[in-house]
Amino acid sequence: MLKLSGMTGVAGAWDRAVAAMRGLPRVLREDLWSAPVDPVPPAGTPGASVWRPVFGMVLTFVATFTALWHVPDLVPHGAAIPAYTVLLAVLQALALLAGLWHPLRAWWASLALMVVSVRLAEPAMTPGELFPWTGAEMTMQSLALLLLALRVRPRRAVLALVVSLLAGLVSSAFTTRGHTYAMDAGALVAITAVVIGTALRALRVARTQLVVQSGLTEEERARRTLLEERNRIARELHDVVAHHMSVISIQAQVAPHLVENPSDELRENLAGIRENAVEALAELRRVLGVLRAEDAAADGLRHAPQPTLERLDELIGKVRSAGVSVTAETAGRRRPLPPGVELSAFRIVQEALSNVLRHAPGSRARVEVGYHRAAVTVRVTNTAPDGPGRRTGGVGHGLLGMRERTTMLGGELTHGPTPGGGYEVMATLPLEDPS
Repeated sequence: MLKLSGMTGVAGAWDRAVAAMRGLPRVLREDLWSAPVDPVPPAGTPGASVWRPVFGMVLTFVATFTALWHVPDLVPHGAAIPAYTVLLAVLQALALLAGLWHPLRAWWASLALMVVSVRLAEPAMTPGELFPWTGAEMTMQSLALLLLALRVRPRRAVLALVVSLLAGLVSSAFTTRGHTYAMDAGALVAITAVVIGTALRALRVARTQLVVQSGLTEEERARRTLLEERNRIARELHDVVAHHMSVISIQAQVAPHLVENPSDELRENLAGIRENAVEALAELRRVLGVLRAEDAAADGLRHAPQPTLERLDELIGKVRSAGVSVTAETAGRRRPLPPGVELSAFRIVQEALSNVLRHAPGSRARVEVGYHRAAVTVRVTNTAPDGPGRRTGGVGHGLLGMRERTTMLGGELTHGPTPGGGYEVMATLPLEDPS
C-alpha cells in the first residue's frame, strides 16, 4: 500500500513537471515580451525621482562613454575602425537610452546587439581580454537589466537575468582562440544590477501604496466623522420634532374638555389631529429611533433636555475655567427661538469655543449673539494665539459639523482668519416664523 502511494505521488509530480514544461513557452512569451511594464511615475508621485531628467542625463553620458569604450574591442589592435563597429556601438548606446521608456524591448535589443558584437569581436580579442563580456559589455547589459528590473515584477527580472546569462554562455561556446573567461564577474555584476533594480521598484511600490492607503484612510475618517455628525443632528432633530408632536397630541386630546358642549365635528377634527400626530410620531421614531440605539452608553445624555442659548453663560463659564478669556455680548431683544435654531446656535458656539481651546492657546475669545427680525446670528472670534495649537488627527471636522447644522436650517456659515492673526466663525440662522 505504501509502495502504491509512493508511485502515485511520483506520477503526480511528474505530471506537474510535464505541465510546467509545456506552459514554460507561454510564461516566457508573456513575461519577456507581451506583458506590459510599469508606467513611468508622473512627476510629483512617489518614486518619480528615479525618472528625473538628471537620471536621463547621467544615463546618456554613461551610454556614450561606454559606446566609445566598446568600439576598440571590436577590431584588432592597431587596425582601422570600420564603420559598422561604430554603428554597432551607437545602436547599443541608443538601446540603453530607450530603456527609460521601453525597458523590455530595449533589453532585448541590447541582448541581441551584445551577441552580435561578441561574435564580431571574438577573432580580434587577445587572450588577456575578458570574454565573452568585456567591461563595456558588462556595463551596458547590467544597465539594461537595471532599467528593466525597475519596471517589472521580480519574477520577470529574474527570467531576463537568466536569459542574459544563458546568452553569454552560448556566445562563449564557439571560439576561434583562447580567452580569459569572465562569466563569473559578468554574472555577479548583472545579478547586482537586478537586485538593486528590484529593491528600488519594491520601495517605489511600497511608497505608492502607502500614499494611496493614507489618502483612503483620511477620506474614510472624514466620511465617518461627517456621518457621525449627521447622525447626531438626526438624533437631536428627532428629539425636537418628537417633543412638538407629543405636545400636539396631548393638546388635541385635552382641547374637547376645555370647550363647553363641543360639537361632534370639533371632536372628530381634534381626534383626527391627535391620531395623525400619534401616527407621525410613531413613524418618526421608527425611522430615526435606530440612531438612538447605536450608543447605549449615552442614553442618559440623549434623554436629557437639549441645550439652548439660555445655557450660553454656563458654557462660557466652563471655557473660562479651562483658562480661556471669553467675553459675551447680546444684541437685540432676547426671545425664545425655534428649538432647532436654539440647539444649532448653541452647538456652533460650543464647537467654535472648543476650536479656540485646541488651536489657539493663550488667545482671547468673544461671543456675539444677535437677535434680528428674521434671523439670529452667532459670531465667535479669537485673537492671535500665543503659540502653536495641539495637532489632531482630523482636518476641519468641527467646521463640517457647523456647516451641516447651518445648511440644515437654510442658513449661511462663514469662517476664516482675521487681519490680526486670529480667527472668526459666523453663522446666520433664519427664523421660520419671524416676529
